[in-house]
Amino acid sequence: MLNDSDQSLFDIRRLALLVEVVEQGSITAAADLMMYTPSAVSQQLRKLEQEVGQPLLNRRSRGVVPTEAGQMLAAHARKIVAQMNAAQADLDQIAGLRRGSLTVGTFPTLAGSFLPLVIRAFKKRYPAIGLALRSARFEELVSDLQSGVTGLCLLWDYPWSRFHDDSIRTTEVFQESTVLLVSRTHPLAERDQIGMEELRKESWIVRAEAHPVVEVLQRSAQAAGFEPSIGFLANDYQEAQAMVSVGMGVALVPKTAVALQHPDVKVIGLGPDAPLRRVFLAQRQDKVYAPAEVAFHSTLLEIARDHATDYL
Repeated sequence: MLNDSDQSLFDIRRLALLVEVVEQGSITAAADLMMYTPSAVSQQLRKLEQEVGQPLLNRRSRGVVPTEAGQMLAAHARKIVAQMNAAQADLDQIAGLRRGSLTVGTFPTLAGSFLPLVIRAFKKRYPAIGLALRSARFEELVSDLQSGVTGLCLLWDYPWSRFHDDSIRTTEVFQESTVLLVSRTHPLAERDQIGMEELRKESWIVRAEAHPVVEVLQRSAQAAGFEPSIGFLANDYQEAQAMVSVGMGVALVPKTAVALQHPDVKVIGLGPDAPLRRVFLAQRQDKVYAPAEVAFHSTLLEIARDHATDYL
């Protein structure tokens, strides 16, 4: 039966240090392995000896050897440390960071530029989580999120048409600038920056099917005092770049759209008046976020901070 004088409870960290010192035969070697200083290890072991009430180690000129009490306590401590490691592994599994799956919605320009950086980091940290992606149009992404097909998704908007839905929580990831694409042989190709008012005579290449970049061009041109002349409707940004490269016209695109830049295309900045696109993470308000979702969220924002200036 236990009483107040029994030294029956020991600090698990000190037991782990004792095991390492006994197995390494050296306080210094154990300290290096456990990422402590030798003096810190010695201090903790002295406290453990005080708790036990007898010496646990014999100090020698070349390391240490356990006393009979130290050898016995180390044997018990190995089992305790192993059990605690197993408990932590079980908790990690329950937390979903050592198993499970996650489906993320995204859109093509992000999937072809920034998102692979996030995926690489996430898979390295959480290799056991099955990660799936669904690339789709805006309305499909929102529908998939609301129906539970995806756990979270990446979306975008512009200042004149902010996304708002009371059922969806949003977190800004980064803002990206709109840039001008011209052919390497275009008279403006030597410029690094230009104002929209200088582009009134250009023929424009835009995305087909009422793509949002059409509105970006319309608003930017109207603000500069002209109506843009549309010369070609492209099905995607790679096709738009190809047409720009052979002089069929110029184009406005979000900066992530030229992550894979055509060699015969020059990217030119539009200065402080360039429209900014907000890229944000969307999650349902009414659900408890799974640990895998929380982990992806934090990884995403960390990578975004590291690359915050790449898209401006």
